Amino acid sequence: MSLVIVGGNECMVREYMELCKLYDCKAKIYPKMCRGLQNMGNPDLVVLFTNTMSHKMVKCALDGAKNLKIPVERSHSSSKAALRNILDRYAS
Repeated sequence: MSLVIVGGNECMVREYMELCKLYDCKAKIYPKMCRGLQNMGNPDLVVLFTNTMSHKMVKCALDGAKNLKIPVERSHSSSKAALRNILDRYAS
């Protein structure tokens, strides 16, 4: 399974990657806005950590996911436990 994580804390990027590896998922993580998320690819799931994102970044990610018909999971919290709960639902 591949996923894109948008938002979250920059200092947690390594933690997100390690947790995704435990679930055999490949992840691209965008904690900041970079070129409008152009190289998002075609993942199986987009995870939005909405508490740490700007409105522009949310809109850009949602538009990209909608155009490619990719499911989106939103979480207000950007913690490791929040990501674990999402991965339990989708990657198990």
